[in-house]
Amino acid sequence: MPPALAVSTVIFGIRPNAQGRAELWLPLVRRIRQPFAGHWALPGGPVGARESLGAAGARTLAETTGLRPSYLEQLYTFGDPDRSPTQRLVTIGYFALVTEQQVGATVEDDNVAWFSVNDRELNQLAFDHREIIDYALWRLRNKVEYGQIAHRLLGERFTLAQLRSVYEALLGKELDPANFRRQLKATDSIAATDEYLAGGQHRPPRLYRYAGTGHDPLEVDTTL
Repeated sequence: MPPALAVSTVIFGIRPNAQGRAELWLPLVRRIRQPFAGHWALPGGPVGARESLGAAGARTLAETTGLRPSYLEQLYTFGDPDRSPTQRLVTIGYFALVTEQQVGATVEDDNVAWFSVNDRELNQLAFDHREIIDYALWRLRNKVEYGQIAHRLLGERFTLAQLRSVYEALLGKELDPANFRRQLKATDSIAATDEYLAGGQHRPPRLYRYAGTGHDPLEVDTTL
C-alpha cells in the first residue's frame, strides 16, 4: 500500500483561563474512524489528488472547524514509519493564528472543542499530534514580532496591556510593564492611533496598530 499524504494544522488563539489571564488555546476535533477513533486530534485530512498542500490545509480547516485563518504557514513534514498503526502516513504540518473574535465565533460541540496548550489531555492525542503541537509552539515562540503577533491574535487594534498579555501567554511568565513599555520604544513595528479603548472606570488606554516594520526585542531579551 503506498503512503498516504495528509495535512494537519495547529491553530493558535487567545482565550482567558479560569483566572482571567490570557492563554494560548487551540481547537481539536474528535476522530470518528480508526485508527484512534474517539481520540482528539488536530484538524486536518487527506490531500486531494489535484490539490495543493496549502489549499488542502485551508479546506480541511474550514470543513472540520469552520475557521478560515488569514495566516497559514507550513510547519514541517512528519513521516515516522510508526506514527500510524494501519498504513504509512506522511503529514504536512501547518500552523495558523486566529483573532479573539474568530475564537469566540467558533461553534463547539461533541466533536470540536478548544483546549489550553497547558491541558494534560493533549498528552492523549491521536498519532503524534502532541509532537506537532510542541513543534508549532517552538516555532511561534521563536518567530513572531511584537506588532505582528498582536495583529494576528488580537485584531486590528490593541492596547499595550493586551499586547503584553499575549507575550506573557507565549513565554509562560509575567513581564514587567515598565520594561515591556521601554522595549516597545526600541521598535517601530507598532504605531499609536488616535483611538482609545471604550468602557471601564478609569482613563481609557490608547489603541495601537501593527506598522509592519521593525524587529522584536523579545527575540533578543526574554529575561524580563
